[in-house]
Amino acid sequence: MKQGYALWVVVGSVIVCSLLGFFWFPFSPSTWAHEHHYSDGDEVTLWVNKVGPFPNPQETYAYYSLPFCQPDEIIESKSEGLGEALLGYELIKSNIEIRFKTSTKKTTCTKTLTKKEASQFTDAILQQYWYQLFLDDLPIWGMVGEYFEEEGSPPKVFIYTHKKFVLSWNGDRVIEVNLTSENPTPVAEGASLEFTYSVTWVSTNIAFEERFKKYLDKSFFEHQIHWFSIFNSFMMVIFLVGLVSMILMRTLRKDYARFGRRDDEDGDDDVGDESGWKQIHADVFRSPVHLPLFAALVGTGHQLVILVLLVLFLASIGTYYSQRGTVVTAFIVCYAFTSFVAGYGGGGYYARNGGKNWIKTMVLTATLFPGTCFAIAFVLNFIALSYDSLNSIPVTSMISVLAIWIFVSCPLILVGTVVGKNWNGTADYPCRINQVPRQIQEKRWYLQPWMHIMLGGVLPFGSIFIEMYFIFTSFYKYYYVYGFMLLVYVILIIVTACVTIVSTYFLLNSEDYRWQWTSFLSAASTAGYVYLYAIYYFMMKTKMSGFFQTTFYFGYMAMFCLGLAVLCGAIGFIGTSIFVTKIYSYIKID
Repeated sequence: MKQGYALWVVVGSVIVCSLLGFFWFPFSPSTWAHEHHYSDGDEVTLWVNKVGPFPNPQETYAYYSLPFCQPDEIIESKSEGLGEALLGYELIKSNIEIRFKTSTKKTTCTKTLTKKEASQFTDAILQQYWYQLFLDDLPIWGMVGEYFEEEGSPPKVFIYTHKKFVLSWNGDRVIEVNLTSENPTPVAEGASLEFTYSVTWVSTNIAFEERFKKYLDKSFFEHQIHWFSIFNSFMMVIFLVGLVSMILMRTLRKDYARFGRRDDEDGDDDVGDESGWKQIHADVFRSPVHLPLFAALVGTGHQLVILVLLVLFLASIGTYYSQRGTVVTAFIVCYAFTSFVAGYGGGGYYARNGGKNWIKTMVLTATLFPGTCFAIAFVLNFIALSYDSLNSIPVTSMISVLAIWIFVSCPLILVGTVVGKNWNGTADYPCRINQVPRQIQEKRWYLQPWMHIMLGGVLPFGSIFIEMYFIFTSFYKYYYVYGFMLLVYVILIIVTACVTIVSTYFLLNSEDYRWQWTSFLSAASTAGYVYLYAIYYFMMKTKMSGFFQTTFYFGYMAMFCLGLAVLCGAIGFIGTSIFVTKIYSYIKID
């Protein structure tokens, strides 16, 4: 009864988190600009954001780090949310004046380049620097300049000095922004540059709700190969489920019949010679080594499974891709409010296995995963600060995240651990556990646990391989097909559980009862294959270079793969735990 009530508490916390995400994010600061209505002649603010080399998407700097024409007063946007700050957005009001439905052409400034300024522009253009602007929450991209190379002579560098804006309106709202960079001018010390801009307004019939569709690369993300990959993964699910339900269950039925005949015989002299998974019934539910660590990982894995499901569900029913930083904010808020699940899962498992020092498990659950991610982020932030990059996390944002962890996440983990150990901490294993562990027999190399761990992640990785390609490609595109990702996530859960169950059956049949860590690590090895693919993609599919971009790419991938490892490990362990409990509950033990 208590366990049933605790289950409802977990379900209730998930529902509350879903409601918070659904009702909070539409009113987050990053969405306010979407409600802008303008009268004729009203100012439409153009915000400058960042510049950086096009091949290196994480290497970004403040827009005015280059010697563009600066406004007399630096005015920063006050509506940036937590997700925007963490993603490196720093919106500053430009000195380009735009009035609603008012076409104009003006000079921003005229300047003579010093040696330092000429060098800055030259280096930026040679590195293919691009910049990003925002107008009414619509992103705008442009190149700083262009260069031409001739054999035997240095490259000729030109900077674009004219920005041509063509803006579309419908009613009292801005619908579309197009920028054309014109008037390439040679860059040299002492060159006189006149920076100008023009604004032209045109009417359109496009609805406000559809204005962001022009940024979505449907020909790429909704290509037939994407649908084919989903179909291919779905067929893999059918195959694996069929393997588990037909071949494996057929084998188990034979095992049950064989064990039943042995139990019905009067003499049991040769029962001890019988081999198979039944022979380790008195050890299979023995507590795993390093129980506090394992319980913390299992609890965190429970949380991440629900967390990813929540975020993908919220993203698939809303247009969060069009709102800066909303997905990151959703992840942080949902992570905080699902911390109860981590404490409940870890504390309950620790208590069921006879653990006494539950505080140690609680501390590990609260600090292990976020602490590791924070350590990686701290190193990356130090590198970003040394480069004076926008990817450095502001102190205020760090304090905000820390406050959410201290005042929301940690208390919920504490409550979840106490609830878990008290209401879900009673062992109900179908077999007794011997005091003396059974000796594990020597077996062939392909039956060793490390082989199960290495091969366990191959099929789960194969089920998400194509989707990982689309995710990596979204470095330069807006990823918006969260419905695809949600479906692939469900497929990953099923494939991981099925593969781990099959692997565990073979492990138990070789009379090796160390299935807890093996099942967890076997499923977690999926993240290892993802990281290897990330290395391949970096070297073969991108033009990324430099210490800054390399460290950020592999640092972020390390955090992603760490979370994926814990998530998949928990899925594998949960599925295997249900399977092991079921098969041992149907045998007769004397």
